Parts: sequence; C-alpha cells; structure tokens
Amino acid sequence: QNFRALVETPVYLKALWNTIVISGSVTVVCAVLGYPIAYTMAHAGERVKRLLIFVVLIPFWSSILVRTFAWMVILQRRGVVNAALIDLGLIETPLTLIYNRVGVLIGMSHILLPFMILPLYGVLSRIDPTLSSAAAGLGAPPVRNFYRVYLPLSLPGLFAGAVLVFVMGLGYYITPALLGGPGDMMIAQLIEMQVADFGNWGLAGALALILFVGTASTFVFVQRILGQEAR
Repeated sequence: QNFRALVETPVYLKALWNTIVISGSVTVVCAVLGYPIAYTMAHAGERVKRLLIFVVLIPFWSSILVRTFAWMVILQRRGVVNAALIDLGLIETPLTLIYNRVGVLIGMSHILLPFMILPLYGVLSRIDPTLSSAAAGLGAPPVRNFYRVYLPLSLPGLFAGAVLVFVMGLGYYITPALLGGPGDMMIAQLIEMQVADFGNWGLAGALALILFVGTASTFVFVQRILGQEAR
C-alpha cells in the first residue's frame, strides 16, 4: 500500500527524480572542478602539494550545518556574490542564488568536492610520468596524450570519487532543506517530513527502502563496470 502510494503520487515521484538529477549534477560538477585540483596536487612541488591538501581538508573541520549557513549568507540577495557582481557592473539587480536548484548545487558541490579530489589524487599520484613522456616522444600532442594515456589510467580514481559523491548526495538533507526551494525536495527531506510532521512511518520506511536499493544498485553497477575493465 505504501509503495503504491509512492507510485501514484506525483509529489513523491518528483522527489525521487530530483534526488537522482541533483546527485548526478553534483557528481559532474565535482568531477569538473576536482580533476584539475587533483592533477595539480599530484604534479606540484611538495610545498604547493601540502598547501592544496590543507585547503582540501579544511571543510572536514567544520560541520555541514555551519557551511550551509555560510552559503546562505554568501548567496543571499545582499550577499557577497551579488554585491561583487553589482560593483563590477555585470548585473544591475541581485540574482536569486538560494532557495532554488542553483543554491543546492553550489552548497552540495562545496561539501562533497573533497570526496572527489582525494580518491583522484590517490590514483593520479601513482601514475608513472614516463608513460606520458613516452607518448609525447612517439608524436602524441598534449591533448591526445591526455585522452589516450593519462585519462584512461585515472578512471579508477574518477569512478571511485563519482560513486562516493553520488551515493552521499542521494541521502542529503540539510543542504537541500536550507538552500533549496519547494521544487528541489529530495528523498531525505520527504522521509523527515513523513516522520516528524505526519507520523507516517510506513511511507517513510518505503522511501528509505527505495533510497537503500538505489544506493546498493549504484555500487553493484560500478562494481560490474570495474570488473569488466579489469578483465
């Protein structure tokens, strides 16, 4: 009966879709931002490497709630971002950067970015630099060298980081609740609402089971891909 209600109610289906889309979008954003940082960490000197590792680890020293409230202050209509854009003459009226999908993506990407960078750095730091040198010696230009040699060798770290970010994003609650709008509700918010506001433990349990199945399916899917690559 609870699962039937999930299928027949558009609000629940929209929340399920939002959860997948937001988690996937955050994973892409973290991959685009995290790869250059991890690459720099792997190939920089010791001093720069220690500095970058320190910067990446800083978010772990403060709570998610504090960081989310900080983004609320930064992204509000009279916040630092809008004030800077207005002073530079890029916009005339403040942009709406919170209580919508933009705020959710910014907040979640900032919090989950280290979980993409660290696995990538672990793999990139172990890639033999002589392989790229050999490809360059055989006439491969830098772009082709990267796509044909370096990127395939870094895929295990990219997959590991993507799985961590995506799976953790599926169960996020605080950041979407504070930075998102009514149209950005995710599964974790629905579970909290069903328990705290309505006392509907059955429906909350059905949502939790769907979240668990989605997480387990992601792990199985990635494990099969990595197993095929290994074979």
